[in-house]
Amino acid sequence: MKPENDYARIKIGVMGSAGGLMESALVERCREMGRAIADCGCAIVTGGCPGLPHHAVIGCKENGGLTIGVSPALSLHEHIAKYNSPTDHIDVLIFTGMGLMGREVIGVRSCDIVIIVGGRSGTLGEFAIAYDEGRLIGVLTGSGGVADHVDDFLPVMQKPTGSRIIYDRDPRKLIERCVAEYKQNPSIIREHEAAI
Repeated sequence: MKPENDYARIKIGVMGSAGGLMESALVERCREMGRAIADCGCAIVTGGCPGLPHHAVIGCKENGGLTIGVSPALSLHEHIAKYNSPTDHIDVLIFTGMGLMGREVIGVRSCDIVIIVGGRSGTLGEFAIAYDEGRLIGVLTGSGGVADHVDDFLPVMQKPTGSRIIYDRDPRKLIERCVAEYKQNPSIIREHEAAI
């Protein structure tokens, strides 16, 4: 689907578990999330990693979407050999050369909306960056890991950043709700960015 505005396509980051146990039902939910991103005319951004984010990439490509990977590596060889990361289904692979933690900042800042699915410590870092920078965040509930504990640690953050958080168990509804919210209030994000 062609984006409504030729100037800028909404970029949705999918941040989540790159490894560990991944049940087939959760894998399918991630693929459906990717399909929904494509159907909304948005681009998907991931860390160029395997796991749940890559399943969302595969789903996005299935429906003709644009896929972008922000790699921790310095080169294609390092991306594959050192980080054991995929290249299939990724249209644009950006090499940061900044390692896993450094890549997180660039990845999150490249997104208009950040989606959290499952996740461990890296995903927690991506959530913290997105929250601190006032991004619109979607949380796929029932996906395990960090995503199912946002309500546990959010109260202790006590920092008004302007970040808005949307929760949904249904991946398609989550994407549609986040896109609708972003389109309704994009100026909140831009005003926060201008203040940084």
